[in-house]
Amino acid sequence: MHLLSVLLISFLLHFVTPVRWMSIALSGTTFENENMCHILKGLNKKQVRVCRRNVELMNSVKKGAEIAIAECQHQFQYRKWNCSTVNKNNEPVFGNALNKGTRESAFVSALSAASVSYSVTKDCTSGQLKSCSCDTSLKRKQPQLNEENWRWAGCSDNVNFGNSFSKSFLDARIRERQDFSRARLLMNIHNNEAGRTILLNKMIKTCKCHGVSGTCALKTCWRQLPSIRTVGDVLKDKFDGASFVKETRTGGRRILVPKYDKLKPPTISDLVYLEASPNFCQLNKQTGSLGTKGRQCKIKSRAIDGCDLLCCGRGYTSRKVLVYEKCDCKFIWCCYVRCKSCQRTLTVHTCL
Repeated sequence: MHLLSVLLISFLLHFVTPVRWMSIALSGTTFENENMCHILKGLNKKQVRVCRRNVELMNSVKKGAEIAIAECQHQFQYRKWNCSTVNKNNEPVFGNALNKGTRESAFVSALSAASVSYSVTKDCTSGQLKSCSCDTSLKRKQPQLNEENWRWAGCSDNVNFGNSFSKSFLDARIRERQDFSRARLLMNIHNNEAGRTILLNKMIKTCKCHGVSGTCALKTCWRQLPSIRTVGDVLKDKFDGASFVKETRTGGRRILVPKYDKLKPPTISDLVYLEASPNFCQLNKQTGSLGTKGRQCKIKSRAIDGCDLLCCGRGYTSRKVLVYEKCDCKFIWCCYVRCKSCQRTLTVHTCL
């Protein structure tokens, strides 16, 4: 009976993580033909079909996964859970840390959805993909100059195509899941859409001046994607203010509402979660926590990166380390920079 229980838990953990597809970022796989869609682990049947119909987009999806992992690690570098990846066969890319409907799961879902859209959209604009190109819809909507002497022109980033593909690929992963509760399905779909909405809302109007001697008598403008760092910063704020929700039925539909009456309903760009996060202080394979032992902390900080909080009250060790840095850099005509190498002693604090 004990062995059966262990096998059942292992089976559920193998399939429960909604971002298992992100393992393509660590696989070294290059999508050259549709056969790769069957070989790659982590895709469900619907995703395999989307992959086969859009093989040329899959390398963009892979880059999107790489972008999401790097940005997650930047945003969470000083937190107890810091988006550490697990590069093992049959393991989700973040281990078991995202098995539950926590804030961390919400953040990664939203970030990965935005990152896939971002990567696909970038490759559309650069001309690397045959199935998409620049967004010309703005030119058709406004053929004449407006009151400020500018008009839509140039090559706008086709974020609508990127968002559409992100939705067809990632939401297909969620809707086919038989092991998800209805609430978890609604949570992941909401957070995916939140990531794509933030990417769309943060689009930037970029303009170029035209006229004699740069007088800017006329400007042509187009829309560009924000940096993924901008999206990550917004999502990190959304993570800190995420809405604690529960599932309910209304008018024959199941929806997510605030867990407690005094909480405001989440907007389309807010993150939502169903369960409280574990504390991630100690190594725990079941929750996916790697613990904070061995992590560097800041002794004077009172924030989450401070030794008191990051080390979970266990204390820390301090040691001196010698580092070498470039210094006294000078520009040499022409055309390079020459620097000296200077040494500096730092005190490094490490959690016990």
